[in-house]
Amino acid sequence: MSADAIVIVGAGQAGGWAATTLRGRGFGGQVVLLGDEPHAPYERPPLSKAVLGGQAPAESTELFSAQRLAELDIAFHPGIAATRLRLADKRVETSDGASVSYAKLILCMGGRPVVPPLPGVDSPGVHVLRTRDDALRLRARLGPDRHVVIVGGGWIGLEVAATARQAGSRVTVLEQAPRLCARSVQPGVSAHLAALHGAHGVDLRLGASLSAIHTLPDGRPVAELADGTRLTADAVVLGVGLAANDALAREAGIACDRGVRVDAHCRTSAPDVYAAGDVAVSTHPATGDAMRLESWQNAQDQGMAAALAALGESAPYAPTGAVWSEQYGAMVQIVGFPALAQCEVLRPQADRRMLLSVSLDAAGRAVAGVAVDAPRELRQLRKWIAQGAVLDPALVQRPDVPLASAQIG
Repeated sequence: MSADAIVIVGAGQAGGWAATTLRGRGFGGQVVLLGDEPHAPYERPPLSKAVLGGQAPAESTELFSAQRLAELDIAFHPGIAATRLRLADKRVETSDGASVSYAKLILCMGGRPVVPPLPGVDSPGVHVLRTRDDALRLRARLGPDRHVVIVGGGWIGLEVAATARQAGSRVTVLEQAPRLCARSVQPGVSAHLAALHGAHGVDLRLGASLSAIHTLPDGRPVAELADGTRLTADAVVLGVGLAANDALAREAGIACDRGVRVDAHCRTSAPDVYAAGDVAVSTHPATGDAMRLESWQNAQDQGMAAALAALGESAPYAPTGAVWSEQYGAMVQIVGFPALAQCEVLRPQADRRMLLSVSLDAAGRAVAGVAVDAPRELRQLRKWIAQGAVLDPALVQRPDVPLASAQIG
């Protein structure tokens, strides 16, 4: 092991981009990439869409092949997980009984699906969707004359619902909150998503919570709701959140807050240790609140930023909050930070399938928004958010007025 080795724990989107960025910036020392899955770095968004639906093989999600990593002289170790961080002597113990030393360490451990502690959730008929193997296992349960019960009306739950419906399955979505995606979008967007899924035959049950899973003699799961209702299914899918894989960092004494805390340069509280992607918790630039972003874009961008920071050449990382989701062919794109919003303004669209939702803060500044099949409007919205533009809500709501004319400051 060379004295200037950089070790990356986690070979997902963030870890893969961190490793390749090091080589792209001319780093000549040893790069070690540890991945607990047996696969080379791959992208997760297709898992709930084309891969789950059978339109694409799981291998098509590959981001950087093992051959490409070898060409870049990156020491990739698939199926080898980190088991302990020994910060004092700058070593990482691994699941094969070995250990590797580092000059710099980048933590990209990602997250794991939340599994609520309810009776029967360990039943074979209960699924989560995080890995390629998860997608293939669930795909086998979809099809005509199948009933899929999805617990959670967030992005993963809704994407699985759309894919399952397109595969011919009957779908029921259980959401404990009074509206869909309540933590990430404004009410107008939630209503639009509910209408979209309702139009495709999804049975949406808001304010409904799961209390237990039972298993029939034939192996099919039965979802029992808090009100006593029982739904017999061919698969129950849990989509109730993602927990950061920060246990190793916490055990090593690195500061964590439902994820590994990092500063604007992706640095953790430990010397020469950085973090990026789903496991990293940063400080919101406007509110000062702890913020963990679970998105393809953030995993890529922050993985690259952590690599640059490890090389000592980074600028502060400024996340955009960009998230996208595809459901029934409709492209849903989110920009900015909806948590800053004080009000939502909806701009009528010629096609009911389209949507533009603009979120304003107390001063009337554009801080976030959602566009559904409205790429031109999204470009204007991004510009406004970057500028901190003050908008006239009445003009935003008038489709006869050019959108750009709604800016008043």
